[in-house]
Amino acid sequence: MCGIVGLHLRDPELEPRLGDLLTTMLGEMTDRGSDSAGVAVYGNPDWTPAGSATVTVLADGVDAPALASRVGTHLGCEVSGRELGATVLLSAGTDPETLASAVRSAVPEVVLVGLGSELAVLKGVGLPLDLAEGFGLPGASGWQGVGHTRMATESAVTPAGSHPFSVGPDQCIVHNGSFSNHASVRRELARRDIHCDTLNDTEVAARFVAAQIALGAGIDQALAEMAGVLDGFYTLLVSTADEFAVVRDPIACKPAVIAETDRYVAMASEYRAMAHLPGIDEAHLYEPEPGRVYHWRR
Repeated sequence: MCGIVGLHLRDPELEPRLGDLLTTMLGEMTDRGSDSAGVAVYGNPDWTPAGSATVTVLADGVDAPALASRVGTHLGCEVSGRELGATVLLSAGTDPETLASAVRSAVPEVVLVGLGSELAVLKGVGLPLDLAEGFGLPGASGWQGVGHTRMATESAVTPAGSHPFSVGPDQCIVHNGSFSNHASVRRELARRDIHCDTLNDTEVAARFVAAQIALGAGIDQALAEMAGVLDGFYTLLVSTADEFAVVRDPIACKPAVIAETDRYVAMASEYRAMAHLPGIDEAHLYEPEPGRVYHWRR
């Protein structure tokens, strides 16, 4: 059992409150997963500076400026580093994949867990609210956020094994449920030179969806392809630099609630995670239907 939350803002006036709203949503899902947690925030100017690429690496105890210096020397340009809990954000004036490649070459000992031009991924082990405070999430702005509280069932409780999983530029997945055939799909992906960093079943889904998007598929098509390959029960929240999508398995084993207003689209495993949102009393509330992809664009 895990908890999922997400907030896609339509009203720019709410953007300064994104982190605060998302923090409360995350905290309400603590009893669905208290061993680890994480968030993905889109459009925060401090974490993802305009005109730069940003990658997130797990490097607990590593000096962020020293890490940035090593990557900058390899890349041949200035790289800034910022430590937030167990994660370090590295930013540079290049594209996300070039920066990610430089990180992998210059500091192979760290684990890269996010990349993009607008996306910052922050995650770790511990209680969700403690982690959120350590990240500085309550004061963060942005236009979209995704969060996850984990109760581990498929792999070890580690920062790398926590959600969100971001394996493609500005792409992110969080998952409540389990994929029964993830090991065989992982082996098939490896034969295509697509490798996972963890034993988490959700990473397999993230790698599969990212591979489909890289081949030109939209989110709807990528998730349809995933549903035909990965067996199990799930609710997934998938986000990109301009999209927000929710899908449940064909028999809808895992809970999900969506709230829509003129100001935002919100999603959570349970309604109580959204009860504090502005205007929630007038929102259109519904449970997503089995197997249907619900998709919004910025």
